[in-house]
Amino acid sequence: MGAPPIVAEEPSRAIQDAASPVIVFEDVSLAFDDKVVLDGISFQLERGETKAIFGVAGSGKSTILKLAMGLIRPDSGRVHVLGVDITNMNQKDLFALRRKIGMVFQESALFDSLTVRENVAFRLLEEGDVSEADIEKRVLEVLSFVELEKTIDMFPSELSGGMRRRVAIARAIINEPELLLYDSPTGGLDPVTSTTIVELIIKQRDVAKTSSLFVTHRLQDAFTMATYGFDRKTNHMQPLSPSARETVPMCFLLLRDGKIIFNGDAHELAQSKDEYIREYIS
Repeated sequence: MGAPPIVAEEPSRAIQDAASPVIVFEDVSLAFDDKVVLDGISFQLERGETKAIFGVAGSGKSTILKLAMGLIRPDSGRVHVLGVDITNMNQKDLFALRRKIGMVFQESALFDSLTVRENVAFRLLEEGDVSEADIEKRVLEVLSFVELEKTIDMFPSELSGGMRRRVAIARAIINEPELLLYDSPTGGLDPVTSTTIVELIIKQRDVAKTSSLFVTHRLQDAFTMATYGFDRKTNHMQPLSPSARETVPMCFLLLRDGKIIFNGDAHELAQSKDEYIREYIS
């Protein structure tokens, strides 16, 4: 999908290497008071890859997203995002880096008093370095991408739950981010609407090749993402053959008691002999 160039300040310590991982967690630990949330976890998100993060409530899934955004800092270990060590980065550099990251919040987090146009354009309006004409063009492009052009002058209260999530995705991709973070984007939705959201995420992955972390409670959503691809001819996702599935840049990360107990692809997860994992995916 085309878009006008978005001029963003480059953090001075950024490493411009297309082959380098987009996210690296190195032995990261974090506790809130006496509750250990993450206990020495390490993983990488490769460029163009989607990593689905699972675990029971309180296992640290959303905390990983907050660490990747620099909203909180680990007690120990290092966090690298887009080639930059953000562990102790100052707020000015973090703000510049976040311009390359899109976030889809739980429950959409749209501004009730703003129209769809204003919600989607909010980030570009806030940054103030894009012309009104280019902002309008980009808003129409991303609303077309999520198939919601006709809602542009509506307010969030006039939209269904699924439509609000699609607007949230449009807002997240407005500046063509290098990294997308999804926090339970299908939570609370019915199965049909959830499938629509998953299809959009697959479309973003396959068309824009955006790297992403995908936090979810719905294992079936991630398995759909691992076994379907987006077909530009039909403008819908289509099931992939077993051989084609091996090429999908999709993997699974499972948390338990603050540790990573699985990090691999869908086939490896399905074949796991670990008793806890077998019970979790059954």
